[in-house]
Amino acid sequence: MSGAPAAASERVDLPVSGMTCAACARLIERTLAKTPGVTRAAVNFASRTATVEYDARQVRLPDFVETIEGLGYGVPEKGARPGAGEPDYRVRFLVAACLAVPLMALGMYMASPWLQLALALPVVVYSGAPFYAAAWSALRHRAANMNSLIALGTGSAFLYSLYATLHGGLHVYYEAAAVIIALILLGRMLEARARGKASEAIRALMDLQPPTARLWNDGVESEVPVERVQPGDTLVLRPGERIAVDGEVVAGESAVDESLLTGESMPVDKRPGAAVFAGTFNRSGSFRYRATKVGRGTVLQRMVELVKQAQGSRAPVARLADVVSGYFTVGVMAAAVVTFSVWLFFAPFATAMVNAVAVLIVACPCALGLATPTAIMVGTGRGAARGILIKSGEALEMAQKIRCIVLDKTGTVTEGKPRVTRISPSSGYTEAELLRLAASAERPSEHPIGRAVVEAAVARGMALEEAVGFAAQAGHGVRARVGGREVVVSRPGVTVTVDGAAAGVIEVADALKLEAAEAVRRLRALGLEVWMLTGDRSEVAGAIARQAGIEHVIAEALPDGKVDQIRRLQAGGRRVAMVGDGVNDAPALAQADLGIAMGSGADVAMEAGDITLLGGNLTAVADAIELSRRTMRVIRQNLFWAFAYNTVGIPVAAMGLLSPMLASAAMALSSVTVVMNSLRRGRR
Repeated sequence: MSGAPAAASERVDLPVSGMTCAACARLIERTLAKTPGVTRAAVNFASRTATVEYDARQVRLPDFVETIEGLGYGVPEKGARPGAGEPDYRVRFLVAACLAVPLMALGMYMASPWLQLALALPVVVYSGAPFYAAAWSALRHRAANMNSLIALGTGSAFLYSLYATLHGGLHVYYEAAAVIIALILLGRMLEARARGKASEAIRALMDLQPPTARLWNDGVESEVPVERVQPGDTLVLRPGERIAVDGEVVAGESAVDESLLTGESMPVDKRPGAAVFAGTFNRSGSFRYRATKVGRGTVLQRMVELVKQAQGSRAPVARLADVVSGYFTVGVMAAAVVTFSVWLFFAPFATAMVNAVAVLIVACPCALGLATPTAIMVGTGRGAARGILIKSGEALEMAQKIRCIVLDKTGTVTEGKPRVTRISPSSGYTEAELLRLAASAERPSEHPIGRAVVEAAVARGMALEEAVGFAAQAGHGVRARVGGREVVVSRPGVTVTVDGAAAGVIEVADALKLEAAEAVRRLRALGLEVWMLTGDRSEVAGAIARQAGIEHVIAEALPDGKVDQIRRLQAGGRRVAMVGDGVNDAPALAQADLGIAMGSGADVAMEAGDITLLGGNLTAVADAIELSRRTMRVIRQNLFWAFAYNTVGIPVAAMGLLSPMLASAAMALSSVTVVMNSLRRGRR
């Protein structure tokens, strides 16, 4: 009997317009999640994005659009300008503000209620329209949200005043409804502006790719849109231009600024055979390069997708806010009813109504809904600007819980390639002469040790001689005549003999990264227990660990053994992070509570870990941990102030100590404060 076919799982990110609070996001999320074929739905109020994972055999993309639009929200078309479909808060605010100011003056002097009605009507009908429309949509789906509170509060004030006007009363509250709408619109404007700043990381990354490329075809150059470039095309790059797609240099040389990928400011020399990446900046020189990856396949676009994914995700700490705010609106409505009922025993109807309206307005849980996503947006955006890609809110939260960090040796603590570490000439030879003879003999060799000897000589500016009669013996070294003398370079240790006599020893080893000791010091200063895990021999591992300042070493561990060692550390109650190259260490990265993949522009393994460090600099591990801790501090601060605001504000309003106008100002200020706190911390 054959098994059932695998689900055709797909994932889509949809822009959503018209959301005015976190409760809107929850309504859309719950409705999408109930759709047959949907395995997961998440709606981020701060980034205005709905992420849906689904079985493509059961449901289609148009179904999601129909569901969202059926709830009263919009799905802007692909390519639409940011903010398309959102209410024009600026114009609505200007209308409300221009009419609310004279309304306040008229209300103080108890001017004609009919004049006040004439001024208040445009504010309620036009400026407040988005709130009433969203509240009606929620009511149709048997839900309540922040717009429900605003609609109830301002609607009650307006309708009571209209009733009083029609029946000859003088005590009206048109100015309260108008000022509340104006202040809430002001808060929305400031909030939208702050959210825009939080999203700058994605826009900055997207803007790095040039819109056009210079195509080279048999010596003829033509400028084409970057979308038309295909793998295999040859492109031309001049000084001061950005690279259009990922590729490989085929002619010419230059120095390229790759700081957007690695965070390193020093330009990287590029010669034929070197890899180049979309969005990086050509400082000097001109070269031709062959396109290898285009469109969404480039490293730059993969970075953009990962940052979007992270900014649309939730940290587990956000679940508390979700649960609380899910029931909050209904609870606030009940509190408003109780406030109205109690005050009705002791005061006129108008007083009871005003205090109930104040409760409805001050309790809007907008700050609660913004507390977590804005901090995540800023944190992940700042990380991306420094070459630290954090894939999700879960990874961000886990990073600050880590107390034990395990470092792979090769390519993480060490450079990952052999390098000359010491030259010991025999009597009659100098270091320079010994290195020159050995490098000249090794020049035709492709062996990594031979290449390391040649690179050391070239780095010292030596002029190498031709190797005559070159012969390589697998596992034993090379033999050649250099300047008329017979030179033998033996391996695995590099022992050099000239004309049959010992000339000296050149030590070649996988050297410690220059920043390794400083990186380990910073990790230990963060309170982390640092381990090194390697398949290398114990004596080699011990020597490297001592140089780096690592106290705990596990050596001679095979790939499966690495996983077992991670499990053993976890069994001791530790939260463990594994740092590796993201390819060979993939099983251990997956087993760890947090996988951190070290990458370079050439072969970044973005899929291997929860966090990817685009540069090879080990200090970025400490940067990532510090960033996560700082971001989680901001989230906790935001949640505290959001909860504290509502905890204090509701009883104060219920006691009649807070007018609806002051309540609306406080509500708007709380949301802006949360967002600005995230932005302020993100700049550190």
